[in-house]
This record gives sequence, structure tokens and C-alpha cells, in this order.
Amino acid sequence: MKWPIFIAARYLFSKKSQNAINLISLVSVLGVAAASLAMVCTLSAFNGFQEILGNLYRQIDPDLKITATQGKSFRIDTEEFTQVRNLDNVAVFCESIEENVLARYKSSQTNALLKAVSLNYDSLTHIDDCIRAGHFAPVEYDIEFACIGNGLSSILGTGQSFIDPITLYAAKRQGKVSLINPANSFKSRRILLNSTFSISQTDVDERYVITSIGFARDLMEYADDEVTSIEIKLQDIKKIKQTKGKIQQVLGEGFLVQDAYEQQADFYRINRMEKWITYLMLCFILLIALFNVIGSLSMLILEKKKDAKVLSSLGATQQDIKQIFLCEGWMIAFLGAMAGIVLGILLCLLQQHFGILQLGDGSFIVQAYPIKLKIGDLFFVLLTVMAISIPSVWWPVRHVFGARKQ
Repeated sequence: MKWPIFIAARYLFSKKSQNAINLISLVSVLGVAAASLAMVCTLSAFNGFQEILGNLYRQIDPDLKITATQGKSFRIDTEEFTQVRNLDNVAVFCESIEENVLARYKSSQTNALLKAVSLNYDSLTHIDDCIRAGHFAPVEYDIEFACIGNGLSSILGTGQSFIDPITLYAAKRQGKVSLINPANSFKSRRILLNSTFSISQTDVDERYVITSIGFARDLMEYADDEVTSIEIKLQDIKKIKQTKGKIQQVLGEGFLVQDAYEQQADFYRINRMEKWITYLMLCFILLIALFNVIGSLSMLILEKKKDAKVLSSLGATQQDIKQIFLCEGWMIAFLGAMAGIVLGILLCLLQQHFGILQLGDGSFIVQAYPIKLKIGDLFFVLLTVMAISIPSVWWPVRHVFGARKQ
């Protein structure tokens, strides 16, 4: 197999008798390189957006979150949760209640998500970095306060003076819904505002109302040790898998332990779908680029007919001669792929360090397109190019030699 590769390399880099073949070979390499470059840059851009948006959610998401597999709420005054609280890698153990409510401010009202937390919530997350007005303090001087999303504040029209309270309505846990007077089926409580926050994600900014857990237990009629989730911050995030496994083992199958990625599973799933749909579209472009390789290889086979006869007289089989041209086509694809990957890496590094391509005018989280290179993506692009090139190169070789047989 070594000598067919050597001859294929000589054919690739030597000057052909027809300049058109040289030109088509160059176009073939450039076409594959352009498609490979586009793949590297596009996949890296999706990685960059995923990292930035994931970091935004992680500002208010815990390292681990415990929820019940059946039912909504559960009690934590048990031996199992005491063991979880005392695990070596558990730095912060925060009780939480999440429930859909109706938020009303003067004449404005909208649906909201009440997130009630323990007073150590600011140690669990980076909520202090997200505050846009006021300061985060669910309880201050024995008075309960709420922190609402910037978007929700705009919808309700609360402003930033924080003078008037908002009213939260929640369905009563006990009793039936009254059709005659539906208002009797809801319990309401008023609460003052002392801050607004934003993570630049509308599904959070336009829905969340953060209060103390005592306020929610009174509104929702929960027991003193009843929660809908437990949120945990770890001392060493590198040991998250081991800690997650320990917690799951202690609590059993009745509870679900989720890491940061699993808490936002829908977001990451959609991002991956968009990424790989775009990848498939680029594969189609790559397939079109490989038609140049087919044309270049077909012309080269016809030009090297005399060489093939000489090699046959020297003892080379037709299979050996086929191998020469197959290697030639694969070399074109490999050179194009490597050139595209290297150029793609250079462009991505330039974008990372200098932000050449800007997002344009507008209120964006970042000014330039975010980029994150992953070595796995680079190998995947190379593997894709070679996988598509193998049948693309094999077809013209088989076709030309089959026609010559006939």
C-alpha cells in the first residue's frame, strides 16, 4: 500500500499536462477547505452562545437541585436530609418553594413564578451580582420584602421607588374551587419590594418573584419543614458527580438530583438541536464541494492512462492502480480539511481575542460574537470530511475503470 500512496502524492503535487486539471485540483482543495472552515466557525459560535447563556442561568441556579419524583412538595425534617446536609462537599443547603402565582400592582396584573428561599440564598448563588436596583434582602428588620425581575417590574409598572406593595395570589391547597365566587379559592398576601434583578433572560426576568420561604409557607399553607426543592452549593465543583451520586444513594428513588445542565435541560437540548441541524446543512455544502474532487479525479485518471499501462506492464494489478487514484482523492479531501480546520482555528482565536465580528447596534449581553473552540468538534469535522469523501472518491474511480473494462 506504500507505493500507491507515494505515486498518488507525486500526482497531487506535480504539474499536470493540462492547466485545467491543476486549477480544478486547487478549486477542489479550496472548496473542501471553505466547507471545513465554515463548520469549525459555526460549531464554535454555537458553543460560545451556549456557554454565555448557560453562565447567565447559573447566576441563580444551584450546583445541585433536589426535587420529588412524585408530588410537588416534600418534608425535610428526616434523617436522610440531615445526612445530606452534613455531607463533606455540601457548602450551602438552601430550602426553596416554587409556585405559580398571580402578581398584582395597582391596576396591573400578570402571572408570575414565586421563588421563596432561605436567608442563605445569596451565599448559594450570584444573585447580588444580578441586582439592578435596590439590594437583595428577603427579610430586613423583621419585615419581609420581595425581589422581582426587571421584566416583571416593567409589566406591572412598579418603578424603582418601591413605595407601594404588590399583591400575590395563590390557589388554596384545601377545599374545592368555588364557581360562584372564585376569589374565595385563592389566598393573597401583600409584600413590599426592595430590589429588582436581571439575568438578561426573559423567561426569568419577566416571571420571577423572590421572597423569603416563611412568606411562601404562609401564602401556600405549607408546613414549617415543607419545600418543593432543596438547592445545594458545593465546596468543590469538581466532585459534583461523586456528591450527586451520594445524595441520590441516601435519598433513594423517590427524589431526583439534578446538576446545572439538567436543571436547564430544555435550553441545552434546543441549543444542541440548532447546532446539529446547522451542521447537517454544512454537510450538504461539503458534499457539493466534493463534486470538484470527483471532476478533478476523473480528469486525472484519463490523463494518466499511459502511466497506468506502464505500471500494469511492471506487474501492478488493476486494484493497485485504483488505490493510487483513491489515495489521490482522499489526499485532496484531507488537505482541504486540514487547511480549513487550521484557518478556522485562527479565525476563532482572532474573534476570541479581538472581537472582529460585532453583533451590531442593540442591547446585547456581549458586543462581539462569542466563540468557544472544542477539540472534539475539530476531530469531528475532520472525520466528517473524510467519511463523506470516501464514497465520493470511490465512485469516479469505479466508474472510469468500469467503463474502460467494457
